[in-house]
Amino acid sequence: MEHKAVPQAGGGPAGKVALVAGAIRGIGLAIAESLARNGTRLVLTYYDWLDDLDTMHQTMKEAGAEYEAVHADLRREEDAAEAVRAAVERFGRLDILINNIERGGWPVVHGPYTKRQWDLEFDTTVTAKWNLFNAAFRHLQASGAGCVVNISSISAEIGRAGPAAVVFNDCYSLSNRAVGALTRQWARIGAPKVRVNELMLGFFDTRHGPGTRGWGLLSEEQKQAIIDHTLLRRTGRLEDAAKAVDFMVFNAPFMTGAVIRLDGGYLLGGEDVPEMPKGVVGPDEPTFGGSRRPGADEG
Repeated sequence: MEHKAVPQAGGGPAGKVALVAGAIRGIGLAIAESLARNGTRLVLTYYDWLDDLDTMHQTMKEAGAEYEAVHADLRREEDAAEAVRAAVERFGRLDILINNIERGGWPVVHGPYTKRQWDLEFDTTVTAKWNLFNAAFRHLQASGAGCVVNISSISAEIGRAGPAAVVFNDCYSLSNRAVGALTRQWARIGAPKVRVNELMLGFFDTRHGPGTRGWGLLSEEQKQAIIDHTLLRRTGRLEDAAKAVDFMVFNAPFMTGAVIRLDGGYLLGGEDVPEMPKGVVGPDEPTFGGSRRPGADEG
């Protein structure tokens, strides 16, 4: 029998149920912890990084979370369906989907593509998100105020170029461009009961920044080039992403189909703004076109 959830009054987290993909570590875990501390009940999916599993459980315990953890390969439709089923069976509803599932192979780590790496990046970054949304959609509709946040990367805008060329590879970049297309399409499909937005991340701790294998392989000059290209002169922190998600889920009821770019200004970097030149026009010199002043012949 299809579950018919009763919409909650207001947009607050109390009583809501969220499914957070990729929650075992890093950004996914930070998002889950923030939601838990606000009273949201959780289903957390994880697949690899199993060395961090105990830390995930400890973090949830310290946050006072009511949660279910599900081991799932979200590239498989049946695993995505099982994760959603776990939410509905445990909590009776599903209101929020944090589509934080991706795989990106750094050029500095993996070098030239193999077919296996290409397929892994696309299937994890795009197909897994698609599987999870399809499995969750009817329950999000039943919520009456469902919300989806797709986590993506500025690689969609940059590609393998500039200081980021050692970090973002071709398939990862095109996959994140595809996430943008899905965000817009799902916003159309979901309206008015389900909002769908995208959080596009730049260089973050544990994701394309400090705390990753690839970052450790960069020279100090390569790291500094990335920082210098970022207007705010730092990488993103986990709490930056968690706060942005909290806003998109609970404080943006009129926003759907939108993209919030959280990159510290990386996309705007690399182009200095020079001082304004003094110019050549004197204080009393006319600036109209031609030698005759408009209105001089009138009267």
